[in-house]
Amino acid sequence: MSTSVSPDVRRVWRGARVPLALLALIFLAGALLLLGRGEQAYGALEPGSYEQGGAHALAALLEDQGVDIRVAHTIAEADAEVGEDATLLVTAPDLAPAKRFDTLRERAADVVLVTPGEATLRDSLPLVHPAGHSDVGTLKPQCTVAAAVAAGEATLGGIGYASPGARSCYPGEDGGGTLLQLAEGERTTTLLGTPAPLTNARLAEQGNAALALRLLGAHPKLVWYLPTTSDPALDDSRRSIFDLIPDGWYYGAAQAFVAVALLALWRARRLGPVVTEPLPIVVRAAETAEGRARLYRRAKAAGHAGETLREAARGRLRTALGLPRDADAQALVASVSTRTGRSANDAGAVLYGPPVPDDPALVRLADELDRVEREAGRT
Repeated sequence: MSTSVSPDVRRVWRGARVPLALLALIFLAGALLLLGRGEQAYGALEPGSYEQGGAHALAALLEDQGVDIRVAHTIAEADAEVGEDATLLVTAPDLAPAKRFDTLRERAADVVLVTPGEATLRDSLPLVHPAGHSDVGTLKPQCTVAAAVAAGEATLGGIGYASPGARSCYPGEDGGGTLLQLAEGERTTTLLGTPAPLTNARLAEQGNAALALRLLGAHPKLVWYLPTTSDPALDDSRRSIFDLIPDGWYYGAAQAFVAVALLALWRARRLGPVVTEPLPIVVRAAETAEGRARLYRRAKAAGHAGETLREAARGRLRTALGLPRDADAQALVASVSTRTGRSANDAGAVLYGPPVPDDPALVRLADELDRVEREAGRT
C-alpha cells in the first residue's frame, strides 16, 4: 500500500493563506491611500501637481491674486478660453499644432512660452534663434524688462535665445538671454529657457515667485495650455512612417523582389517522373496477422475479432459459390446450406451469429468457419 505525498487542497490552503492575506492587506492599504489622496494631477508644470516639477504652488499664488486659471490640454480647449483679457502660458510649445498655434497666440493679451525648440522658432518666431545652452542657476536680470527688474535674481538658465530688437534678460554662459521678451504691438511674447522658476521645487528661491507672478498674473485670466501628443488636432499634421520612405526605396524593393523571384525559379528543384522506392523492411503477412491478433487479445475484443473472421469467411464463400460480392445474407446462407447439406439455421448461426463472448468461443468459431469452407469447397 502506497501513501500519497501530493499536497491536497486543505494543505495548500494552510500554506498559502498567510501570504494571500498579506497581499490582500497591501492592496487594501494602497487603495485606501489612493482614495484618501483624492484626484491629483501629475506631470511637469501641471497646475494641480504637488510633485517637484509640478506647479501647484504657483497656481495657488495666482489664484490668491485673483487670477482665473483655465487649464487646457488641447488646442481646441485653449482656443475656447483665450482672449484679449488673458495671458497664454504654453508649457511645451513644440507639441502644439503648428497650423493653429499662431492664431492662438494672436488672440492672447500676452504669451509666455517655456523652452520653445527649433520647430516652434522656425514656424512661429523666425527672427528668434537659439544662442547656446547654460546650466540652471541663480542669474541676474541685466535688462529693462519690468518683471525681471522687480524680481531681481532668479533661477534661470537652460536654452539661450537671441533676436534683433528683443529684450534679453538673465544671460547665460554663451551670452544668450534665458529670458527673451518680444514686443508685438501691444502684446508681448516671453520665452523662458527653463521651467525651473515656475516649479514647486524652485518657486520659493530668489525672485522666482515675483517673476512668475508678474509674467503670468498681469491679466485677469490665465490660459494654462499643456500640449499633449494625444491632441486630435495633431492628426492632420502627423505623417505615417511610410510617408517618410523615399520613392526610390519602393522601386528598389520591387526590383529586389523580381530578382529574388527569378533566382528562386532558376534554382528551384525540378519535379521529375514518379519513381518507386523499395521499403526499408519487409513485413510478412503472418507477422501482421499475429500482431493484430495480439492487439485484439490485449483489448479483450473477442467479439470484434470473431466478426472479422466471419466477414473474411463470407467473402471467400461468395467467391467459391459464384455469388456476387454484394450478395445478401439470405442468398449466401441458402447457397451454403445447399452446398454443404447443413440446415439454414446452422449455416446462419455460423456465418451471422451473435458475437462470441470470449477467447475459447472465438477458437471454436474459427474451427467451425474452416469446416464450413471446406464443406462448401467440395464439388
